[in-house]
Amino acid sequence: MFQNRAEGLALALPAALFAALVFLVPVVLLLSEGFRNADQWTLSAYVDFFSQPLNRTVFLRTLKLSALVTLVAAVIGYAAAYAIVSLPPGAKGRMVGLVVLPLMISPVARTYAWIVILGRTGIINQALQAIGLTDEPIRILFSETAIFIGLLQLFLPLMIISLISALENLPRDVVPAARVLGAGWLSVFWKIILPLTKEGLVIGGTLVFTGSMTAYITPAILGGSKVLMLETLLYQQVTVSNNFVAASVIAFILIVMSFAANILLKRIASARRSGK
Repeated sequence: MFQNRAEGLALALPAALFAALVFLVPVVLLLSEGFRNADQWTLSAYVDFFSQPLNRTVFLRTLKLSALVTLVAAVIGYAAAYAIVSLPPGAKGRMVGLVVLPLMISPVARTYAWIVILGRTGIINQALQAIGLTDEPIRILFSETAIFIGLLQLFLPLMIISLISALENLPRDVVPAARVLGAGWLSVFWKIILPLTKEGLVIGGTLVFTGSMTAYITPAILGGSKVLMLETLLYQQVTVSNNFVAASVIAFILIVMSFAANILLKRIASARRSGK
C-alpha cells in the first residue's frame, strides 16, 4: 500500500511542480510587490491605498454589489432550481439546457446586449415613456444599477446549477411530509430545504461572489469610467498610471475577499447545522 502511494506521489510530483511554476510563482511575485518598499517589507502600500477616498469608495462599492448580486441570485436561484427539479425528466433536461445556454455565449456579447436594453433609447426607457411613468429617458447605463443587472444575469446560471445539484439529492418525501404536518412554505424552506442544501448554496455563493468581485468586462462596459469597480480600477492602475504596486494591492484584496467569502459561507452553513 505504501509503495503504491509513493508511486502515485512520484507520478503527481511533475504536474504539481509545473502548476507551481506557471501559476503560484507568478502570483506570489505579483502579490509581493504590495509588501515591498525598497529593501524592506511594509504595509505602507495598503495604508496609502485605503487612505484615498476614491479607493475606499470603489472597494465598498465592489463589496456591496458583489454581496447584493449573491443574495438576489440565491433567492432567485432557489425558486428556479426547485421549480426545475420538480419537473418531469424530459422537461427538466430542457430547462437545465436553457440555464446552461447563456454560459456558452461570450460575456462581451451578453453585456453589450444590455446596452440595447438599458440605453436612453432602449426597451426599458421606451416602455417607461409609453406607460407615462417618465417624460424623458432616464439614465440607467453607467450606474450601479446597470452593473448589478449585468452581473446578476452573468452569474445567476452558476447559482441555479449549484442549487439544482443540491436539490436533486434532497429526499423526495421530506417536503410533502412537512406540508402534511402543517408547516408553511417559509418554515419548510428555512428548517428543511436550506439545511439540507447548504453545500450547494456555499458553492454557488462562492462562485457568484468571487465572479462578481473579479469581473472586468461587465463593470467596464455598463459602469464605464464613472462607476469603477476594483477590477476596472486595477486595469486603470496598470494601463494608465503604470502603478504596479497599487495593482498588486488590488489583486491581493480581491484574492483575500474571495477566500473570506467562501469561509464566511461555510461558517454560516455550519452554524445552521449546529443550530446556533
